[in-house]
Amino acid sequence: MRSYWIDSARAPARPALEDGLTADVVVVGAGIAGLCTARELLRAGREVVVLEADKVGGGVTGHTTGKLTSLHGLCYARLARRHGADAAALYAESQEDALRHVLVMCREAGIDAEAERLPAFTYLTDEGRTGELLEEAEAAAAAGLDARYVTETGLPFPVAGAVRVEDQLQFHPRRFLIGLAADVAAHGGAVYEHTRVRGLRERADCRLELAGGVTVHAKDVVLATHYPLVCHSMLMARLTVRRELVVAAPVDAADAPEGMYLTPEENTRSVRSAPYGEGRRLVIVTGEAFEPGAAGSAERLARLEDWAHRHLPGFPSGPAPYRWSAQDVFSNDHLPYIGHEHPDTEHVFVATGFGGWGMSNGVLAGRLLAAHVAGGPRPPWTELYEPRRHLPLREVASIARAQSAVARHYVAGFGPAPRCTHMGCELGFNDAEETWECPCHGSRFAADGRVLQGPATDPLDVKDTRELP
Repeated sequence: MRSYWIDSARAPARPALEDGLTADVVVVGAGIAGLCTARELLRAGREVVVLEADKVGGGVTGHTTGKLTSLHGLCYARLARRHGADAAALYAESQEDALRHVLVMCREAGIDAEAERLPAFTYLTDEGRTGELLEEAEAAAAAGLDARYVTETGLPFPVAGAVRVEDQLQFHPRRFLIGLAADVAAHGGAVYEHTRVRGLRERADCRLELAGGVTVHAKDVVLATHYPLVCHSMLMARLTVRRELVVAAPVDAADAPEGMYLTPEENTRSVRSAPYGEGRRLVIVTGEAFEPGAAGSAERLARLEDWAHRHLPGFPSGPAPYRWSAQDVFSNDHLPYIGHEHPDTEHVFVATGFGGWGMSNGVLAGRLLAAHVAGGPRPPWTELYEPRRHLPLREVASIARAQSAVARHYVAGFGPAPRCTHMGCELGFNDAEETWECPCHGSRFAADGRVLQGPATDPLDVKDTRELP
């Protein structure tokens, strides 16, 4: 299981932080949200230090599909129904702004991120569901996107219909982050790798505790760790976690579909291609969404590879040359949380709940968080993404269901199975990646107990991982 993005983009090693320091702003996480935030804060005149538990682009951003699109499945009709037409329009405007800003950052920092402008499609093959597509096309157009309903796409198989949005963006996410980290350093910021934050205390002087007893002080802290390292119970109750599998293989350029494609059918299928040498393209297929730790990941992986082989010319049968997985955090109302971590905080900020669209939302989070922290003009969509926003009564039931599932995993964690070191939930074993995973909040551990992904910061006990299922 290796990500093509990480395999194909070598990054210079950056040091770990071994001694304490004091900074104006500490950004925790060197993914797209963290580095975009650091860049914007530096340009606002703030002193910035970035702390990354692994390596630049080695976490969630390095395991995405690298799509930057404002078309997010069938979201605009839902947003208009739940939040109103004005909210849907603000959402579309913020996403389009993020796409434009990626190109600005690439130009200003001289980053070759293999950016390509292409159309994005949400399609269905079920003739009985075309009404959903017509409604979405109308809602997306009303929100300001160049969207329309079509019956023909660039896919090598027929569809019942699709929503098409023009002039979207795809890129190499890790090449972008490597360039962004270099730009942060060139403008006076510091980026430390292999520096895990274990705890945070907010007072007038925020204090971050690192592994090895090192302490870092900051006036403001930005938690750009996908699922917040520190999470108030109110916010935690509104978040759920899901994983998806990714397979990729090079094909002749003539066989690669042009554009970016997504369907909610068959437990999600996403298709796009990327440059892969002369006359070749890397076809990337995502799908088979599942709860972290759920049984049957190896079967899901085989099913996704079989679908790719049957539907896409040139895609090989059997194990794909590249296989990896992505993890997404979802909010209860389908809008990200970007801003103050909870109602009583003044100096701790979060960016989470991107719902599978972390590339565009990570970029807009950087601009929005910089406005929060530095006190500059705030964009018109600030309130749309406010973590302290009012909880509509209609969302209470969905939150209750999600928390009921979490409670079951937590109670089960008192049995003999390995328990997450974050909050004690029962872990499941991912047989495709050979990892222990927490269904409650998404923490992941290697087979030997090492932390691979937070919010957990402590490894598993050796006795918990000695015998695998």
